[in-house]
Amino acid sequence: MGRFVEGASRNQTTLLPECLEDFIAEDNPVRIVDAFVDELNLASMGFGGTTPATTGRPSYHPAVLLKLYIYGYLNRVQSSRRLERECQRNVELMWLTGRLAPDFKTIAEFRRSNSAGIRNVCRRFVVICRDLKLLTQAAVAIDGSKFKAVNSRDNNFTPNKIARRQEQIEKSIQRYLDALETADPDRHFAL
Repeated sequence: MGRFVEGASRNQTTLLPECLEDFIAEDNPVRIVDAFVDELNLASMGFGGTTPATTGRPSYHPAVLLKLYIYGYLNRVQSSRRLERECQRNVELMWLTGRLAPDFKTIAEFRRSNSAGIRNVCRRFVVICRDLKLLTQAAVAIDGSKFKAVNSRDNNFTPNKIARRQEQIEKSIQRYLDALETADPDRHFAL
């Protein structure tokens, strides 16, 4: 092809990827997701299946499926079928799940049966952000200069408004979980 940059032959045998660790940068957000989920006590947060059954087919650990859902949330992938496809082709998800690729029914069933645990993880994440001072209460000092101020209802907060806002956040989490439910067309399975 002359002086063009050429790719490798598709018939060339390689060990790609040689090491998944080499493909994930040190500052990649999947590393944070991995560390965050690994530090959680999933049983106390309301997740089922944290202790494996002694008989039957081995199940996926809830931490793997939770990492998959958090990754989906961060990358706007809500459908369990799309998450299944991403597990098979996305290098970040291969690294995050240890090359596991659960099927869409397993992913949807995990979300359906662990919605309370997922909600608790959302709350825990906000607490960690506050502890790390990522979410702070700002204090403003003014030196006596005169500024035009607007103290409308939207710009001031009372304890009642804060309580209502927390209720709105809870409803928002529930709406997201409901959207996940509707994103899966095969959400009712016969076992």
